[in-house]
Amino acid sequence: MEDVRVLTGMISLTYQWVLSSTDARFFDELKNKKIMGTKCPECGRVLVPARKFCPRCFVDTTEWVEVSDEGIIETSTLVGEKLQFEGQPIKPPYGLAIIKLDGADVGLSHFIGGIDFSDPEKAMEKMKPGMRVKAVWSEERRGKITDIQYFKPLE
Repeated sequence: MEDVRVLTGMISLTYQWVLSSTDARFFDELKNKKIMGTKCPECGRVLVPARKFCPRCFVDTTEWVEVSDEGIIETSTLVGEKLQFEGQPIKPPYGLAIIKLDGADVGLSHFIGGIDFSDPEKAMEKMKPGMRVKAVWSEERRGKITDIQYFKPLE
């Protein structure tokens, strides 16, 4: 068996995304502290983030629906201090969750904050499925997903 050789290096890439008109409106609404979804005319699901078409029915979504900035955690994880990489919007440790906002039918992936992450077990208790959370908005909003700093547990 041959020896396995590994080279370690770092690659830093700048990305640009072209936004559709649906994406642009979704992000523009965040500047006004509004979370908007689109509603499928076939199955009736409200999709957040907004999508141009329903991925289940493959039909265009033209109706816009404002959803709450509160919801429930569907699933979550804790990102530890050793998992830091270039370009992260916040430094570990932090929580990540799929959040089903009130009025939406699909989950939104976002940060969980406002809790002490020094004890991972206690932190995970506050990020359990079914826990209610509320958006904490950035003071200065720029039309990015980070206009919501994180979602904090409601106790």
